[in-house]
Amino acid sequence: MTPTLVRQHLPHTGAVPRVDLRARARDWSEIQERMLVPLIEAVYERLDVGPATRLLGLGCGSGLALLMAASRGATITGVDTSTDRLDLARQRLLPDHREARARTGTRIVAGSPGDTARADTPGYTVVTAFEPIGCRSGDAEGLGELLAEATPLAERGAAVVLAGWGPPERCTTASVLRVATKLAEPLRGTWRSAHRDDLEEVAQRAGLRPDGSGRVACPFGYADVGSAVRGLKSTGLFDAAISATDQVQVDKELTEALHPYQRPDGTVWMPNVFRYLIARTR
Repeated sequence: MTPTLVRQHLPHTGAVPRVDLRARARDWSEIQERMLVPLIEAVYERLDVGPATRLLGLGCGSGLALLMAASRGATITGVDTSTDRLDLARQRLLPDHREARARTGTRIVAGSPGDTARADTPGYTVVTAFEPIGCRSGDAEGLGELLAEATPLAERGAAVVLAGWGPPERCTTASVLRVATKLAEPLRGTWRSAHRDDLEEVAQRAGLRPDGSGRVACPFGYADVGSAVRGLKSTGLFDAAISATDQVQVDKELTEALHPYQRPDGTVWMPNVFRYLIARTR
């Protein structure tokens, strides 16, 4: 939601998934990214994001969370490593790149948080990492690395927002994500169950001071099974499974796993709960 649900990691074995990255970025933007809108809205409301906000979005993806902040009047900077998703973010936020940037201060940066640093601008007042951790081995460590670069760019006392999957028993999508682990063997490194203190542990390691948390219902709803398959694959969680098998096998297994959540009208509905933690820089 790059806010992105899951950054596009490749399997540790060095295998390259046989996917069309541009098409997958489009699926993310058109299908999957909106699933975290309730979480994003709850955080922005709690932090009173508005014209006085200077926001840095880590893993901003195709820019939906940035667009929501900009609609509240915030000055926004987004950073990500996916050039395909960033192209879509620029189309959303900078249709006339030079003119829009000069008017709003909006910046979309390819690379790492450190690449957004500018001597002529004040520190960020809000840093967001809406990509939920708690579903992939090593995702907490990856978030810690981003925060190590990002927090020095923020003002003292700035809000840093971390997001994570809720308990597996509250997330029906967890049963579908297990398909990734089953098919990816022996590549491993895919889905894992969320831990209760994932976010707090990341904040502590980053030297942040916890300042509130919450849970938000974010159901995953799709027009049909085909859309659900495309949306879930766009998260990148099934890359290792695609490398270990192929697209056809992954599509087949996903379709079967989604069957219990298909309604009589053909739509797919999976209730989930996500957590957020608001921490402060020292």
